[in-house]
Amino acid sequence: MAINDAGNNMTAAQKAEIDKMDYEQMLRKWRFTPVGDKMFDGGEVSLYFKNEMFRKKRLIGDDEAVKISKRIGWGKQPTNHG
Repeated sequence: MAINDAGNNMTAAQKAEIDKMDYEQMLRKWRFTPVGDKMFDGGEVSLYFKNEMFRKKRLIGDDEAVKISKRIGWGKQPTNHG
């Protein structure tokens, strides 16, 4: 795999973790993962995550994406929403 500007390589395990998530799981992670998490460090992994999340959002459509967003909200979330 190519090394990006941040010098990060995405492992097969990281790709598999992202690939198995549905849009709701990804949106929860996007909104509530603490700053500094490797998934969102600006490297190859975070770019792949972002692209996959928005791809999955397009697949479910705007109406379903809005329902999921409202269900999740913006408040503090339990830590078991991995």
